[in-house]
Amino acid sequence: MTKKLLVSDRGPITVVTLNRPEVRNCVDGETAVALAESIEAFRGDERKRVLVITGAGDLAFCSGADLKNPLSLLSHPYIDTASPMGFSRLDPRKPTIAAINGACFAGGFELAAWCDFRISSENAEFGCLSRRWGVPYTDGGTQRFARIMGLGNALYLLETGARIGVKRAYEMGFVQEIVPEGQALERAMELATQIASYPNFPGIVAERGAVLSTFGLSLDEGLALEADTVRPTLASEELRSGLMRFAQGARDESPRPPTRSS
Repeated sequence: MTKKLLVSDRGPITVVTLNRPEVRNCVDGETAVALAESIEAFRGDERKRVLVITGAGDLAFCSGADLKNPLSLLSHPYIDTASPMGFSRLDPRKPTIAAINGACFAGGFELAAWCDFRISSENAEFGCLSRRWGVPYTDGGTQRFARIMGLGNALYLLETGARIGVKRAYEMGFVQEIVPEGQALERAMELATQIASYPNFPGIVAERGAVLSTFGLSLDEGLALEADTVRPTLASEELRSGLMRFAQGARDESPRPPTRSS
């Protein structure tokens, strides 16, 4: 696999790192193919439970498409099955976390939105900055931004190309936790480890699928989907074991967001 993208296996967790810090981890065609292949490999590996995506260095998560080599993003083999940047239409079927360390712009903003949730360092910034060059959003931004942040916020960012800081992104609901600079990946790994350790992991997978499938459904249809996909996991042996531990007095600690100063 290209050195433009690094894949690290850490037990049940896969860490994918965009490795082009000299160009703020922007994505060209070669990187897009590697990203698509890493997502498909994660999906197909039953040993893997959580995917963490980050960028090399402390200056950028991903600044979007490589605008100096744009044609490479329109001619690779995953453009239709995934998207120009290699991820939007792929479903890893398991939890994904974005560890955002710095600039998160344009297609990188879309990549972060593709993940289930986002842990961000204090120095991160966000925005549809490629609006300045007339570049449209074709890697999921028109669909996921509104689902995550609401219609007004999505249209504000897409139409104005505004550049916002991490606190504003947190207020909009895009970022779930803010951590000190340089600690986004560490915190994402803590949460990934916690998720991977929970018993009855198929229940988490089923819940994730139900949540992501509910858009466009009525409440009754969504509740029926939940019943069909999540309820069968109640028969899991791991769930029975977990309930037995609870009955015996076990009270494991749950993760808590870091305390933020006002």
